[in-house]
Amino acid sequence: MLHINDLTFRYGGRVLFEQASVHIAAGQRVGLVGRNGTGKTTLFKLILGELHPDGGEINMRPRARLGRLAQEAPEGDITLVDCVLAADTERTALFDEAETATDGHRIAEIHERLMAIDAHSAPSRAASILSGLGFDSEAQTRPVSDFSGGWRMRVALAASLFASPELLLLDEPTNHLDLEATLWLQSHLAAYPGTLVVISHDRELLNEVSNRIIHLDGGKLVAYGGNYDRFEATRRAKMELQAKAFTKQVEQRKKIQSFIDRFKAKASKAAQAQSRVKMLERMEAVVPVIEDRAMSFDFPDPEPLSPPIIAIDDGVAGYGDKVVLRGLDIRITMEDRIALLGANGNGKSTLAKILSGRLDLLEGQFRKPQKLKIGYFAQHQTEELRLEETPFDHMALLMKGAPEPKVRAQLGRFGFAQERADVKVASLSGGEKSRLLFALMSRDAPHLMILDEPTNHLDIDAREALVSALNAYDGAVILISHDPHLIELAVDSLWLVGDGHVTPFDGDLAAYRKLLLDKARDARRSAKRDDKGETTAADRKADRKAAAEARAQLAPLRKTVQAAEKVIEDLNRQKTRLEETLADPALYQGPPAKLTELRRQEAEITRKLEAAEQTWLEAQDMLEKAQG
Repeated sequence: MLHINDLTFRYGGRVLFEQASVHIAAGQRVGLVGRNGTGKTTLFKLILGELHPDGGEINMRPRARLGRLAQEAPEGDITLVDCVLAADTERTALFDEAETATDGHRIAEIHERLMAIDAHSAPSRAASILSGLGFDSEAQTRPVSDFSGGWRMRVALAASLFASPELLLLDEPTNHLDLEATLWLQSHLAAYPGTLVVISHDRELLNEVSNRIIHLDGGKLVAYGGNYDRFEATRRAKMELQAKAFTKQVEQRKKIQSFIDRFKAKASKAAQAQSRVKMLERMEAVVPVIEDRAMSFDFPDPEPLSPPIIAIDDGVAGYGDKVVLRGLDIRITMEDRIALLGANGNGKSTLAKILSGRLDLLEGQFRKPQKLKIGYFAQHQTEELRLEETPFDHMALLMKGAPEPKVRAQLGRFGFAQERADVKVASLSGGEKSRLLFALMSRDAPHLMILDEPTNHLDIDAREALVSALNAYDGAVILISHDPHLIELAVDSLWLVGDGHVTPFDGDLAAYRKLLLDKARDARRSAKRDDKGETTAADRKADRKAAAEARAQLAPLRKTVQAAEKVIEDLNRQKTRLEETLADPALYQGPPAKLTELRRQEAEITRKLEAAEQTWLEAQDMLEKAQG
């Protein structure tokens, strides 16, 4: 599908890619990963032709349609459904031509093609995608201009998914989604029929969707089989082997050099010394492992307070005459780690503002200790940063009277060394601005931290650092996030915000995911009911057809799993026989060539066995996901 050969690209005097090569086969779902600034988005622009390489070439399969997630939100008075339908340019052009065509033969061709691309079911497919991304049937008929920028970016995502090109490029598709839409997107992309390349820092998304990972590392494109967890384990093992090889070679070089230094002046040993000099020259150097600088966060621990630190009785929250939440009865202690669940617009941010003191209750009682300190993080706060000032300037202003080392120590907790603390905010990356907000928010060692989408601009390493810091923090945490990985590892309780109420959710995130999927399935079934509440014959026929198609899709996967199991079984038998032969002491008294050959066979069987097990794991994983 896509071939990248010896790609070289420089930007602003910096080499982003140097003779980088990779091949992406049709049907693969690829996660493109790497630290912020390594060139992931730049690679997309090179593939799309928006930038041109300094060397090498990028080739795509002829006539294959290439799609992307639009960089800008759609605008205008067009309805959401029509905006999504317009993404299928062929369908739109055919319908337009059908209205004006007069030639009977051409009219027949148009209708045949419309049937071939299933054009008449397009509105229901568009509606299904919009529904999955959080738009109900009423919202789908409203104009795009009625919605905020974040919601309009969801429409852009829906349009790119609906177009279903042979090769789809998605750059951070979950940035404007809530958890509910993110979970739906994971399921949708895992079944994407074409070739997919997705840039994401969402570990859960990369695990659920990807069957291959391409890592941008040192200007190269390094491919790994499997999802993100598999990539991480494989890369770690590879780095450990490389480190051992480097250490071993350093010791070997020392011994050879010691011999040269010792005997090069002796005539009787001159030939041997010269031979070792040539040996050193021919020895291919093992590259030392250079790990990326580890990211770390460190929230200061607060002084203890008696529970509860916040109590709300019979609270009502909202804005003016508009009530958003009612019947609030809440107790929060310093031991609480709570994630707020519920679709955007249900009141999660409203509750966060109430708890942080940024919004007063309309009714009810709110109690908290006088000494309570609350830290509040929200992405919109980046707009309040002063672009011409440095992180040090921001922190020094809030920590008035504090000595410079103390100010810098607080910035250092969040990765701001001397040089980055003195850079203007305008020059900071999105991730650095987020880390600055963490540093500012936690300067007074708050007893409660309220985090509203804290990971939007953090890469995977920074997200892992945030998880570790939250788990080491001694205060309470209220979290709103679309990142399932963060929720699973950093919170103990789930609160469901919806239908005007806040209720504890009795279950984990997996149970919540199942609840959402069950609701979506029930909604689809309900939509198929006729006026009498019964399914029609056409609906039953469509259901049977869908079930048959599902079975047909699963059949190749089952065959792959069974074939891999047979290969593994056969290789294990061969390996057992070979190990029995190698265990015979008499073997080591015979010709060395025979032992060498048996060792070669053992290595070859081990290699084949690892490959077969990888094939089985990937096929089994795909089969389990397809079966639901």
